[in-house]
Amino acid sequence: MPNNTRKTVIAGNWKMNKTPAEAVALIKEIRAEIDGKNTAGCDVVACVPYVDLAVVLEACKGSVIKVGAENVHWEKSGAYTGEISADMLKEIGVEYVIVGHSERRQYFGETDETVNLRVKAALAAGLKVILCVGELLAQREQGITDEVVSLQTKVALQGVGAEALKNVIIAYEPVWAIGTGRTATSEQADEVCGVIRGVVAGLYSDAAADALTVQYGGSMNAKNARELLAQEQPDFKQNKKQILDKGNFFPSPFAAMNTQLLFHGSEHLEMLVQQLLVCGQLGIGPFKVAHHVPACLFFTFRSSHILDLGQFF
Repeated sequence: MPNNTRKTVIAGNWKMNKTPAEAVALIKEIRAEIDGKNTAGCDVVACVPYVDLAVVLEACKGSVIKVGAENVHWEKSGAYTGEISADMLKEIGVEYVIVGHSERRQYFGETDETVNLRVKAALAAGLKVILCVGELLAQREQGITDEVVSLQTKVALQGVGAEALKNVIIAYEPVWAIGTGRTATSEQADEVCGVIRGVVAGLYSDAAADALTVQYGGSMNAKNARELLAQEQPDFKQNKKQILDKGNFFPSPFAAMNTQLLFHGSEHLEMLVQQLLVCGQLGIGPFKVAHHVPACLFFTFRSSHILDLGQFF
């Protein structure tokens, strides 16, 4: 089902990169690209390490850049050494938070149940949640991708009402394609995003599923963008070649579609923003997006390739 109502979101997960001084310097570079330009059609988000939050929030004052955190605890306070509560994030001005990223699941014991607790705590505090789901390589090879992603989605959204769902973005990240150079085919990504929408439709309604932002993420780069765009979706075909030929970097067609983009790799965020603005200046779009087409993409780049725009996975 076509949907032109979802707002464009360009966000960067900085992971464990950037000291406070480096973070401020990068925000200044990003602002140099977007300040004074018309960004009314999109949200720009920087999800940064805890230690950078205060200085990045200050550096973003007067700009369109929103600030997000990379994780959140489910309790309001208590003996949880090293953790940060949703209320703490909200009080200092944070608007977004990433929950359930595969690296949290892999290295820090995150489970579907703790993801659910974090999601509910973040939403209760008024934060917007970027919820990550995705299967391991062994699970895909066993043919249980749909079951795994469906279970993750269902558990994560337990106790989340329809109104609160409006503040949730679901990111499909096949774990085997994050930072590995491998990527799902366009058909695989489209299929699983359809599964996620189907789960949400069953839990809530078709309208809620249609309004939900669903993303694909996993080693996206300029070389494989055309393949991922080559989905048999009629609404995608209109002017697709024209859009790809207009820009030097693949995010432009997605920005033009008036959907959502989520960007991993802070060192390349300013380039993506610039491309979005170029696309808008060219007057391309908006385009219709089919019901279960991935509405967002994750792009992950090597943190060591700072500002080297030619280096991708």
